Amino acid sequence: MQQIPVYAFTGFLDSGKTKFIQETLEDPRFNAGERTLLLVFEEGEEEYDFSAYPHQNVYLEVLDQETVTTKELQALAKKCKAQRVVAELNGMQLVGDLYTRFPSEWVLAQEVMFADSTTFIAYNANMRNLVMDKLVGAQMVVFNRLEKGQDTLPFHKIARAANRRIDILYDYTDGTTDFDDLEDPLPFDINAPVIDIKDEDYALWYRDVTEEPQKYQDKKIRFKAQVAMLRREKNGMFAPGRFVMTCCVDDIQFCGVPCKYADSAQLESRSWVMVEATVSAEKHPLYQGELGPVLTAISVEKAEPAKEEVATF
Repeated sequence: MQQIPVYAFTGFLDSGKTKFIQETLEDPRFNAGERTLLLVFEEGEEEYDFSAYPHQNVYLEVLDQETVTTKELQALAKKCKAQRVVAELNGMQLVGDLYTRFPSEWVLAQEVMFADSTTFIAYNANMRNLVMDKLVGAQMVVFNRLEKGQDTLPFHKIARAANRRIDILYDYTDGTTDFDDLEDPLPFDINAPVIDIKDEDYALWYRDVTEEPQKYQDKKIRFKAQVAMLRREKNGMFAPGRFVMTCCVDDIQFCGVPCKYADSAQLESRSWVMVEATVSAEKHPLYQGELGPVLTAISVEKAEPAKEEVATF
């Protein structure tokens, strides 16, 4: 079965999605005549101008993102013999809900979020789950309608808290653009003899060590965690970790790291401990064939619970 690449554009109403898609499809470097199924799940004030496209093999369909089915999407792609899909998503719906209904042959090639800088902070404060839903999977976010010289740090912090690998582009009202080049320093010293992780920094450390375990090879780490037992490896292993919330209560999950510890059987599940251990990058069933962090305990001691039981970014 031939795969069909999908280019998804997310963001709230009037964030600039339609304009960008229109300009992209006008560009012969992107639109060289490929049969393109253009799915619009949110109708704004701007409309698509098909007369400006260098090729006419673009087929527009307006759909309800909440109710569209896999069968409907497959039928539309077959009807126009689509070679690719360009989708303008509804900002008030969760991205993941739609992706689960994509036909199996549809492959997400790129996801870009657009955000109106004049409303983004308010959206993040009042509808954080919808904002985070779009940031976590995007390869790039475009903050538009910025005034030249405006402080961009608040936008940087929100985007990178959700997705460390996301590219950030600032689009200014004077027509210029700039890529974000700020470095994100970690809130702990990775070169210290013992890397001491504060309770409030656990989520950041967990994401960093799971993304780049080799960076921590043979380093010593100390952090407070709750005890979790591993189902497959009950002897000499446990998984110290914390419950972590990315954007809302619904996405809280336990994030633990496998740890070799001879006396693990003596530990009480869900109890709080202070762990000091060395880190190695190894394959483990939890990582499904990939390298991930595995700890070897130096000491495991009882500890008082963290002030906030759920860790956040």
